[in-house]
Amino acid sequence: MGNERLTEEIIRTHIKTDTLFLDNKLIYEEQSSKNIRIDKLLKNASKFGLGRGFPEFIIQYTEIPNFIIVVECKAEIKQHESPNKNQYKDFAVDGVLLYTSFLSKEYDVLAIAISRKEKTQCRISHFLQLKGTDQAHPIFQDEKLLSFDCYLEGYQKDEKKFNQDFQELLKYSKELNDKLHSLQVVEAKRSLLISGVLIALSDKAFETSYQYHSPKILAENLLQTIKHKLSSVQTLYIEAIMSAYSFIKTHTLLSSQENVLRDLLYEIDIKINSFIRTYQYFDTLGQFYIEFLRYANNDKKLGIVLTPPHITELFCEIANVNKESIVLDTCTGTGGFLISAMKRMLVDAAGDREKERAIKATQIIGIELNPDIFSLLCSNMYIHGDGRSNLIQGSCFDPSILSKVTQFNPNVGFLNPPYKVAKTDKDELEFILNTLNLLEKGAYCIAIVPTSCMLYDQGYGLDLKQQILKNHTLDAVFTMSNELFYNSEAAVSTCVVVFKAKEKHRDDYKTYFGLWNEDGFVKIKNLGRIDYFNKWSSVKNFWMTHYINRDEVIGHSVKRSVSAKDEWVVEAYVKINYSNLAQSVFETTVRDYVGNLFCLKKIEEIKKEPLKQSPSLINIEFQEFKLIDLATIFKGERLTKTARTAGEIPLLTSSSLNNGISSFINEEDFKETKKKFENKITVDMLANTYFHGYPYYSDDNIHTLVFNDNRAENPFIALYVSTILKKIKLRYTYGRQVRLKRLKEEVIQLPVDSTTNEIAWDYMEHFIQSLPFSASI
Repeated sequence: MGNERLTEEIIRTHIKTDTLFLDNKLIYEEQSSKNIRIDKLLKNASKFGLGRGFPEFIIQYTEIPNFIIVVECKAEIKQHESPNKNQYKDFAVDGVLLYTSFLSKEYDVLAIAISRKEKTQCRISHFLQLKGTDQAHPIFQDEKLLSFDCYLEGYQKDEKKFNQDFQELLKYSKELNDKLHSLQVVEAKRSLLISGVLIALSDKAFETSYQYHSPKILAENLLQTIKHKLSSVQTLYIEAIMSAYSFIKTHTLLSSQENVLRDLLYEIDIKINSFIRTYQYFDTLGQFYIEFLRYANNDKKLGIVLTPPHITELFCEIANVNKESIVLDTCTGTGGFLISAMKRMLVDAAGDREKERAIKATQIIGIELNPDIFSLLCSNMYIHGDGRSNLIQGSCFDPSILSKVTQFNPNVGFLNPPYKVAKTDKDELEFILNTLNLLEKGAYCIAIVPTSCMLYDQGYGLDLKQQILKNHTLDAVFTMSNELFYNSEAAVSTCVVVFKAKEKHRDDYKTYFGLWNEDGFVKIKNLGRIDYFNKWSSVKNFWMTHYINRDEVIGHSVKRSVSAKDEWVVEAYVKINYSNLAQSVFETTVRDYVGNLFCLKKIEEIKKEPLKQSPSLINIEFQEFKLIDLATIFKGERLTKTARTAGEIPLLTSSSLNNGISSFINEEDFKETKKKFENKITVDMLANTYFHGYPYYSDDNIHTLVFNDNRAENPFIALYVSTILKKIKLRYTYGRQVRLKRLKEEVIQLPVDSTTNEIAWDYMEHFIQSLPFSASI
């Protein structure tokens, strides 16, 4: 029989010999705590079901009050963990997780369970349960005790912890936005104010004295401190930068009203500075810039949409940024790409101080045209430990600036160019071509641009695509989420496009196309679009693994040789996966159609029962058919609202609701068009597909399919075929909409009788008749 006290001694010795404990930065208690909060939380945490809980060890960091470590020990390996983790008294893991469930009501808790095998061998498990959550998750893969520095670092770098802290930061950004609005600080200046405060707070003298100054003196000292700090690293543009900050001194409420600026400094230090200290290489200011401008809508007018942080980090992975990279961003904005790149480069430097200095001094280059954003960029880079002289204010097309940049010999290019708003604006591909010409041969250039750029097949856009392929290689294109820039209040369909600089695109080169539109992020009220369910890490790994291996995955990715005239998007080439078309999908089609018939008063009651039993699959196989070989496709006709009058005939427009029926019009309005149809399948511009077993008219965003075989007008068969056609929605977005020429190229799979090699119309009819609600069709 083992001795639990010996296991406890292993932990006790580990604590007392740790550097942080020896430096008085760590305290530990056994069985109970003098901390009133901790003691109260353990009051009902008994492993026996009633009364107080008594963990073996409770460990606290003196400088991090909201994070604690709790340890449970057992004498033998067999007492380490039960199958269901609910035998709290007898097993180490079970017991320590019970304690964390109580302590996590007010703390982030690292749980350590340890059991002994022999004198020198132990089994150790680690779990992290964050404050306010109901479940602990495993952390630290190695089954060994780590230093308390490592525990702290692992906690601070935990993805779920970051997401939780980031959500709190987003909540605060909204609170701060409202506060600055009430203080009459204009939207475009709010991020500058925050950046200036953060810079000034990095000065010890200012940090210790600001609370004792009058409002006017405080505003003056704030500006002087900003200038002093930035002058040490950015001398060329310092006067222009300080001009952008000058509003602080002249703003009536900030510079004259008692306690306003002082309280703002204190709040920003507590709420934002602590986040930046923990997540040093994260574009924090960029997130506030997005929040502050979204309501003013200024970013949309300027064509500016800031790249979300998970995408800037993704770019670094695609380009395999390392300590030897020399990274250029010609449309830098607040510096998100440069900050992510710098983080990755410094990690790769592995503590080599000389290399770290070289990275910051010569391997980060940014160009920004907008003066206010440039000031914010310089401040942002300074806050994140850089701010050297390689930030250039001006146009990335300016020859004098281009000559400066080429001296650095950049070998990685990142950019999110200003999105074209007016006809006179430069095209996004011009920015890409400009960056490609600045890079070393073979360097990766990665950009995120509107999908429309990838679809040019005529005019100046086609000319730009031809220029690119003449001198550079189109390596990959990835379709991103339509809601990627939701937090910027900008709705734009985008692609990430990857080029190899100064290597002519060979005719036989197979470009890799990927569908990267599902990143796991969701929209949450008051937070925006975030990784709420912690899916991003696994999604990114899936994407990158297949990209690195150049895997072709049905419904996800494909390799294709393309020319300038071709569409540079995955939707044009990816194969649709029909194998995952479950019966439930057909059932949904039938249910929606029957519900629509009831709403249209075409049926008096809805019957749930099917008409027949399920058909046999004997002799049934699936074959591909080109849609244009099956049907003639008719495009609807535009009818303006002023030309319509109310009536009884459904009018179809592009919609995912109500089978596309937007209104009911008078038949006289359409009598001259001869575009009245009945018992037909329609596909709208976003590939919403429906069968209409009643007369209808449609506008010019609707395509009606008139099948060569009139058996396809049978409602049961039409519902089967329309369900199959719904799968083509994979290929279409707001950026690449259904057009007649694209629809004619679509290929779908239909069931075929293998004995006759004919389309199995009877099977399709019988299948739909076997589904619930088919008796109502």
